[in-house]
Amino acid sequence: MNAVRKLARGPGQVAVVDVEEPTAGPGQVVVEVAAAGICGTDLHIVDDEFATEPPVTMGHELAGTVAEVGAGVTGWSVGDRVTSETYFSTCGRCIHCRRGRPNLCSARRSIGSRENGAFAPYLLVPATNLHRVPDTLPLEHAALTEPLACTVHGVTDTAGVRAGDRVAITGPGPIGLLALQLAVAAGARAVMLGTGADRGRLALARELGAAAAIDVEQESDVPQAVNDALQADGADVAIECSGAEPAAATLLQVVTRGGRFAQMGLYGRRIALDQDVVCYKELTVTGTNASVPTAWPRALRLLADGAVRADRLITHRFDLSAWDEALALVRSKRGAKVLLRPGGTVGSSR
Repeated sequence: MNAVRKLARGPGQVAVVDVEEPTAGPGQVVVEVAAAGICGTDLHIVDDEFATEPPVTMGHELAGTVAEVGAGVTGWSVGDRVTSETYFSTCGRCIHCRRGRPNLCSARRSIGSRENGAFAPYLLVPATNLHRVPDTLPLEHAALTEPLACTVHGVTDTAGVRAGDRVAITGPGPIGLLALQLAVAAGARAVMLGTGADRGRLALARELGAAAAIDVEQESDVPQAVNDALQADGADVAIECSGAEPAAATLLQVVTRGGRFAQMGLYGRRIALDQDVVCYKELTVTGTNASVPTAWPRALRLLADGAVRADRLITHRFDLSAWDEALALVRSKRGAKVLLRPGGTVGSSR
């Protein structure tokens, strides 16, 4: 089968190559991938700004159907509609694993970076990673479960966004637009900040419930524009989803005294921030790393109930052979969520 692989460390080093189809071992399943989302992390992998163990098949956002069930697996059958958590393995013994936070396990190995991922027709995962996709939820919508679970963990669990909060979000990419929808669903008032390159995404943010969508390159006084839109003296919660240094600096300006600053975007390098602002404003600063298992059922419910509009976020679809065109589109910030279709027929026999 063809797979999009990171072949070696270093910038680039990615190609479509022929690899063997996986076979399910004890406790494992093979999933036929119907749709796989391209994440900002995949760009970091291409640019060698994220740790990988090549050669490895990329991709960690997916939905599909069970194609093979290994020995000892119960509760799953061929043809079941599923999505999968991304941790291929964790130690299961450290304090983080025991507290239900496997995302912090130092021994975790994730699909798409250290284990073969979803940019291929078939994917091997532990059966314990699977979540059943509701019949009413299209599989390509379910491919957004992973980024939404990460956002649930970051926005709801870690940053604690709640009804009545005034929220400022930078980066109207898929994670930022998911964060916006979660904030609105929680009863918060939210504004989205972006640049001229985000014009289409800013328009989408307004459609998805943003009180305002602000182009920081066109606004002479961004903090005042945020205050006006939020009808408040600064944002209670500032959520950085862009992975851009200037965006983080802007949020330190617009967050109110005693507010919360939540970092979700990855920069891929060290950046400079005025940390004294954290002290002067007495900010609570949180970071978020991937997802936790408890976020996945909530993410699936939000998608199935329509509280999060996957249909409005998915803007482009590509065959696996056009992976380079798809990645270039993501890098250009045109559209929102870009999906790869690995090419298998959902539910086909192997």
